[in-house]
Amino acid sequence: MREELATLRRWQSEGVRFGLATVVATSKSAPRPPGATLALHPDGDVLGSVSGGCVEGAVVEVATEVLQTGVAQRVSYGISDDEALAVGLTCGGTIEVFVRAVTPASIDLDDLATRIASEEPVAVATIVEHPSAPDAVGRAIAVGEDRADGTTGTSELDRAVVQAARGLLAQGATGLRHFGAAGERRKDEVAVLIESFAPRPLMLVFGAIDFAGAVASVGRFLGYHVTVCDARARFATAARFPDADEVVVEWPHRYLQTAEVDARTAICVLTHDPKFDVPVLQVALETEAGYVGVMGSRRTHHDRLGRLREVGVSEASLARLRSPIGLDLGARTPQETAVSIAAELVMLRYDGTGSPLRETDGPIHRDRTTVGG
Repeated sequence: MREELATLRRWQSEGVRFGLATVVATSKSAPRPPGATLALHPDGDVLGSVSGGCVEGAVVEVATEVLQTGVAQRVSYGISDDEALAVGLTCGGTIEVFVRAVTPASIDLDDLATRIASEEPVAVATIVEHPSAPDAVGRAIAVGEDRADGTTGTSELDRAVVQAARGLLAQGATGLRHFGAAGERRKDEVAVLIESFAPRPLMLVFGAIDFAGAVASVGRFLGYHVTVCDARARFATAARFPDADEVVVEWPHRYLQTAEVDARTAICVLTHDPKFDVPVLQVALETEAGYVGVMGSRRTHHDRLGRLREVGVSEASLARLRSPIGLDLGARTPQETAVSIAAELVMLRYDGTGSPLRETDGPIHRDRTTVGG
């Protein structure tokens, strides 16, 4: 819902009661993950997607009915019948979709958007099934690290849901959790969708060169909070890097020593200068960053490895280095190089092979890992 939030806020501020369909569970090669949403304005405008196009029409019909009746629905779609006009997923996967009507009183989207924009971790826990209390379906709690707003209807269930939401939020994960009516863990009573909105992962781009502009653009596209850093003030300017969230004038290694790096962080060193890249790589390889890549030719890479060994970097740390940076796409221009770096980041995020899909078998879609969150 993160991508659709700005429009949904506007609809809510206008007093619009709209339909919201959310993927709550998937199996096999489902095209969109849990948390993917489709919204229906009463005027007929459609926003977002739950299946990449396979069952969108059917979901809009359900959302239309939900808007008319006010009764939420939980629907499932599996593989389609190729010999009939059946609605289904041609990929062979299955998805479960929860469709509800959202009113200004349902959840405060302005508050949610403010918390997300301020990089505050927040999860939204919504009841999607409650056989013993049907009126509770659709109730939501916005859960942060130190506050929870909303209620399921009972304090016991509230406590259990908040605890589960914080557990998923710590992982940056979205999924279904099941409880008994009193909050005990069971699978035959209350189903709750927990959507995590973790802060964007960091992409730290060192070296204010033309390639950095393209990398910053693709990093923003992939959902990173992008910082470009260089010690040279005349090159490290906001005007040169409009897609960066921050442009910092500082020696790269000094800035990196103060940055809050975690396993989702991507570090891209594009400086092409030993006096910059050796110190910053020495620091980078001591962090838990999930990706440390550095630009340069194979000859430059060989020379760089020697310099890093001279300053005491271990072989185990050097093995983490993605150098030359990116996948072998034959890239030449800054934009093409940025695509090759993005491809490597996505490959690592989902444990891909980097091979052409026609040369592989098994599932196309993999579970998300830590890099890129």
